[in-house]
Amino acid sequence: MAKFSEIINKDKPVLIDFHATWCGPCKMMAPMLEELKGKVGDKASIIKIDVDRNPDLATEMGIRGVPTLMLYKNGKALWKGSGVRQISELEALINANL
Repeated sequence: MAKFSEIINKDKPVLIDFHATWCGPCKMMAPMLEELKGKVGDKASIIKIDVDRNPDLATEMGIRGVPTLMLYKNGKALWKGSGVRQISELEALINANL
């Protein structure tokens, strides 16, 4: 996997999904994020990061619960939200930061 700093330093929005395999709400988000990817296409990237496989990164990012979503652009955190989110909310958030 590319370094986190490389992933978030794009000139297009990058939505990071911090999740865990054992997390029920995370499993609910997975198909929603697939649908979102279909809606935004190449305008944004959607990356999933397993907090159990990347505990140091999760701690560094202040992830206290999963799922936690963060939106980055040009290396800057623009938004952070925990829990299951609606596709329409995430799509609007991405479009507002193109």
